[in-house]
Amino acid sequence: MKLVPKKLVVLVAALAALLAAAGPLRAADWVLTGTGVRVKTIAFIDIDVYEISHFMKQAPASRSKQAVIDADVPKKFVWRMMRDVDREKIHDALTGAFAMNGYQDQAKIKAFLGAFKAELKEGSHVTIQYDPENKSTTALVGGGSASVAGVDFMKAVWSIWLGKIDQPKLGDQLIGRLK
Repeated sequence: MKLVPKKLVVLVAALAALLAAAGPLRAADWVLTGTGVRVKTIAFIDIDVYEISHFMKQAPASRSKQAVIDADVPKKFVWRMMRDVDREKIHDALTGAFAMNGYQDQAKIKAFLGAFKAELKEGSHVTIQYDPENKSTTALVGGGSASVAGVDFMKAVWSIWLGKIDQPKLGDQLIGRLK
């Protein structure tokens, strides 16, 4: 069947309306709860480090950062690097964030950081995902990965972006699409 331009326009408009009516952005039942940019401030200059998005398969009972941290459901963060960052800086930033949020299990932190084996290049991706069936948090970083068991560790990881953070608006952005 050959479509004439007018029919093509109608078809595209119908598809756009269908997508708009579908509601929140979904990918295989993952619901995007929000997106933001992690910024590092040096002196008076803000440097974009990575874009981060948060997804859940089930929304928490209440719309709060603490409710998302505590939710024992499938959830994940996805980063897209906006600049090159060396391994040591990533390790230092994550270690500092765990400490800022009061998490001190050094064995679990070290295991998690093991996924970050090399410099993260601009355009590369990091996925940090929690599996409630196995009670484990997995970091996928290029060719590296690490899984760490425990609900306590999952809550510590989610607290990095939704708990105490030097960029509080980022946490608000990461839950901004929750209803």
